[in-house]
Amino acid sequence: MDVYISVDMEGIAGIATIDQVVRGGHGYPRAQELMTAEANAAIAGAFDAGAANVTVNDSHGTMDNFLQDALDERARLVTGSPKAQCMAHGLGGEHAVALFVGYHAPGGCPGVLAHSFSSLFSWLRLNGRIVSEAEVNALLAAEHGVPVGLVTGDDQICGLAERAFPGVVTAAVKRAEGVTAANSLHPRRAQAMVREAAAEAVRRAADLRPVEIPDRLELTCGFQTAAAAEYAADVPGARRIDETTVTCEVPDSTALVGLIGVWFSTSSLAARSRMALVTLR
Repeated sequence: MDVYISVDMEGIAGIATIDQVVRGGHGYPRAQELMTAEANAAIAGAFDAGAANVTVNDSHGTMDNFLQDALDERARLVTGSPKAQCMAHGLGGEHAVALFVGYHAPGGCPGVLAHSFSSLFSWLRLNGRIVSEAEVNALLAAEHGVPVGLVTGDDQICGLAERAFPGVVTAAVKRAEGVTAANSLHPRRAQAMVREAAAEAVRRAADLRPVEIPDRLELTCGFQTAAAAEYAADVPGARRIDETTVTCEVPDSTALVGLIGVWFSTSSLAARSRMALVTLR
């Protein structure tokens, strides 16, 4: 059995602040250690349950956060960015189940470091409903016929996952106390919980089903600035609803992830342009 694991950083036990999740922050090196250790717990759990092969995708920020020489050597690592399938890159029909480790709540909702793919987005809505990274990645997994078996992170994303993914195993390694505050398990206890939950998810894999892909996929984004929305509206098929909101319909989950990537890039361009104007003043 082949198992796929996507690992983000914001949902890892012991992590709660911006300083920890941004490269260059004083807390970032320790956060790398915590992320690597929790990924190892999930890898070990997958092998405990009989996995033959495990692929791990580094899904946070620049997507090169793992301490690679400390990662379980039995797993293959997908690292670096940009990647066409972003947080679900490397996932394919050969995988029996997808495990999402260190995930977080979506922008516009409560949760530790809650956001949706970028802090430059206020929120993302799919067919009118706020959507998390886990749900978007689950749709991409569904295109390959792969179910989501595990979601770990804070209590907020675990509650959302239990509503969105029937039969999913969750491991709430911390409780959200604010946007940058958490009540967390000790890392070793969290890692033990993740290992056990990953093993359970892999054992259940044959009984799980991929999420249903809606017939229509309309993505709407609330941008932080009007300039970002202006750039985003230049995407063919996109329509600007108001000063900071743009919507666009896409044909499938692959195009959905691609659109998010394009909107991230245009938002970054708008942010740089804005900073240049401030500097000129």
